[in-house]
Amino acid sequence: MPTRCTTLPYAETGAFSGLLTDYIAQKPALAPFYNRWPALENFAAQIEEKQASYTPEARQRLVAALREQYGPNPAPAIEANLQLLAQETTFTVTTGHQLNLLTGPLYFIYKIVSAIKLSRELKAEYPQYDFVPVYWMATEDHDFAEINHFSLFGKTYAWDAAGTGGPVGRLALDGFTEQLLSQLPPEVPAAFHEAYSASQNLAEATRKLADALFGEFGLVTLDADRPALKQALVPLLTKEIKEQVSNAAVQATNGRLTAAGYKPQVYSRPINLFFITDEGKRERLEPDASGADCVEVTIRNTAKCHSQAELLALAQAHPEQFSPNVVLRPVYQEILLPNLVYIGGGAEVAYWFQLKDVFAAFGVPYPIVLPRNSAEYISRANGGKLKKLGLTWREIFRPLPELKKQVGAALGQEEISLKEQQQALAAAFQQVQDVAQRLDPTLVKTVAAEAQKAAAGLAGLEKRLSKAAETKHETAYTQLAALKDKLFPGGGLQERSENVLSILINNPEFIQQLIEAFEPLALEFTVLEEE
Repeated sequence: MPTRCTTLPYAETGAFSGLLTDYIAQKPALAPFYNRWPALENFAAQIEEKQASYTPEARQRLVAALREQYGPNPAPAIEANLQLLAQETTFTVTTGHQLNLLTGPLYFIYKIVSAIKLSRELKAEYPQYDFVPVYWMATEDHDFAEINHFSLFGKTYAWDAAGTGGPVGRLALDGFTEQLLSQLPPEVPAAFHEAYSASQNLAEATRKLADALFGEFGLVTLDADRPALKQALVPLLTKEIKEQVSNAAVQATNGRLTAAGYKPQVYSRPINLFFITDEGKRERLEPDASGADCVEVTIRNTAKCHSQAELLALAQAHPEQFSPNVVLRPVYQEILLPNLVYIGGGAEVAYWFQLKDVFAAFGVPYPIVLPRNSAEYISRANGGKLKKLGLTWREIFRPLPELKKQVGAALGQEEISLKEQQQALAAAFQQVQDVAQRLDPTLVKTVAAEAQKAAAGLAGLEKRLSKAAETKHETAYTQLAALKDKLFPGGGLQERSENVLSILINNPEFIQQLIEAFEPLALEFTVLEEE
C-alpha cells in the first residue's frame, strides 16, 4: 500500500522531553554530556577513535559468539554481515531493546529501522569501511512485568510465565502457545507464530522474530548473556569491585546535569552490578555496612556475603555470574562491539548523558548518541476522517480542546462567551455597592454577596448555552475525539503503545516503507500517510 512521507520538528509534536528537543537543537548546556554530535562528517573521528581501541581479539571473540548463536545457516544477508564483522574495517551501528513479546510497541521497529538506514548512509559516505546494524537484546533484564504483554487492536495479550526473577532471555516458553499465540487474530503472519513455537527460550524467539522481520536487511541480533562474551567483562568487574568507580562518575555528572536544568534519568548504585545466583535469580550487589572489604550479595529471603577478595576471585573464574545494570550495560556493549553510535529513545538519550565519565573511567570510547526515528502512521481510513473534519495531519498534534474549537468554527458553531455581560454586571453591582457605602455601609457585604450570586448564575448560563451550541455538532465532536484517541492512544504517541501488527497485517510493505522514509540524521519526526 503506497504511503506519503512528510516530517515536522520534534518540538512541534509536544510529545518529547525538553532534554531531547534541546539536544536536537544543539543547546550549549548539553555539550559537556556527549562526545560528538550525530552528523555524517563526525563519524570519521569516531571511526579513528574506535579503531585505535578495538582489538583483533575482541573482534574474534564477537564473531565466534555470533557464529555459535546463529548456527550453520543464517540468512544470506546476515551471513554476509557476519563475514564483514571479521574484518578490521567493519563497524557497527547499534540499538538495543527489551525482549517485548511479538516486538511490543512500534518504537522497537523504529529503532531497528533507524540502525539499518544509518548503516546504509554511512557506507555511502565512507565506502572504504563497512557498517553492520546490530540489535542488542536486553536478555539479562529481569523485570518481566515490563515485557509480558502487548496491545493489538485494542486488546491486551499477556503471558503468565513461571520462574521469573532471573534474566528474561532464559525464560522457557512453556505455555506460551496456549496462553498467547492461540489467542491471536488469524491474520497474524506465520513468522510471528514460528519464532516462538520453534524456540527454547525468550531470547531465541526474539532473535528469530527479528531475523524474520529484518534478516533480509542484514540485521545482526546479539545475545550478550553468554559465558564466552562475559570473559570480556573481567577487567571491568575487577575495577568496579575494587574501586566502585561508576557510581562516583555518575554522581558527579548528575550534579552537572541538575545544575544545567535537567533531571537525571537513572539511579546509580554504589556497585552497578548484579549477581546471577545458582537458582537463576538476578540480584544486586550491595556493599555491606559492616565493613568496606565485604560485599553482600542480596538474595530474596536470604543473605550471602563475600569478601572483596572472594568476589574478585569469582569475577576471574566465573564472570558469567555477573550482570551489568543500566549504568554498566552500555560499557559492556561498547567493549564487545566495534561500535560507533548508539540509537535510542528519549529516555535512553537522557541516561546515556549520565555515562560519559563512566566510559572515561574504564577507558572505553564513548559512542555517538543518536535519537531514534519517531513516526506517526495515518491509515487511509483515518486520513479520510481527518479530511472530513477539515483537519490536516499537522493540526492533529494539537490538544483536543483546540481542535474542537477549530472544527466547531468550520461547522459554523457560534462561540458562546458572556464575558462582556459579566463585565457589565460587575460594573452595575459596583455602582450599587457605592450607593450602599454612602447610605448604609452595613449593606455593602449584602450587595457583594448578591453580585457573586448573579455572576455565578451568569457563568452557569454560559456553560448551558455552550453545551447547547455543541449539541448541534455532537456527532462531529465524537468523531474527532475517537480519531484523536486512535492516533494518540491514551494521549500519547502511537509508537508507544501500538504493535507493528496493527499496521503490518493490512500493509505488508510497512517495514520497507519505513526504511525508505526514515532519515536518521535529519532528526525530524516522520508522518506516513496511506494514499
